[in-house]
Amino acid sequence: MTRFSACPALVLRMRPCGESNREAFFLTAGMGITRAFVYGGPKSRLRSYVSPFHSGGLYLYHDPVRDSYKVTDFDVRRWRPGIRENYDRTMAAIAIAETVLAGFGGGCDWNEALDQTNDSLDALDGAAGPAYLRILVHFLWKWAKLTGIHDGVPAAGLPHAPFHWLEKSSTLCASEACRLGLDSGSLREAKNFCTGIIESALGRRLKSWEW
Repeated sequence: MTRFSACPALVLRMRPCGESNREAFFLTAGMGITRAFVYGGPKSRLRSYVSPFHSGGLYLYHDPVRDSYKVTDFDVRRWRPGIRENYDRTMAAIAIAETVLAGFGGGCDWNEALDQTNDSLDALDGAAGPAYLRILVHFLWKWAKLTGIHDGVPAAGLPHAPFHWLEKSSTLCASEACRLGLDSGSLREAKNFCTGIIESALGRRLKSWEW
């Protein structure tokens, strides 16, 4: 078996590992959630490329002895600088990434999971105003559908307006869904409904949902 592999990937999270190295968590089209080490100091090109919310072509080396992966290169195709320019964009992006990580990538079609997450982050990159929350809620509902979490969950108690918005937006891409009008109160009800059913499946509530 080859020790080298390549696949489309999205950086979900980074954390320090030792004095100058980092540990990265990716959503990949080929392997789902993948953890790999990034070696190099603060000025290394690779370290700047492997950064949260960047996506592109990931190149890995597998160490069979340690059963671990090392990033050998990352060809960034979507940088999304706008996410870091605004607090609400950043927090919505973190909530999306943490939802994916908490569900281990969804245990579903990895290509579809990657496409859906990339679509939401692309929309966030240039979003403004109340669109941030709409994009997050749209993602959460489509994620629940993709992973099968929402199957059989009754919408009893959820008013017609937010449920109608969820169902209509689920047929659209994120950039289109965020333009669908919905008052702030109904949007919050939709968010609480989505996070509630995902929380039931995970057995815990994510702090990143609460910004």
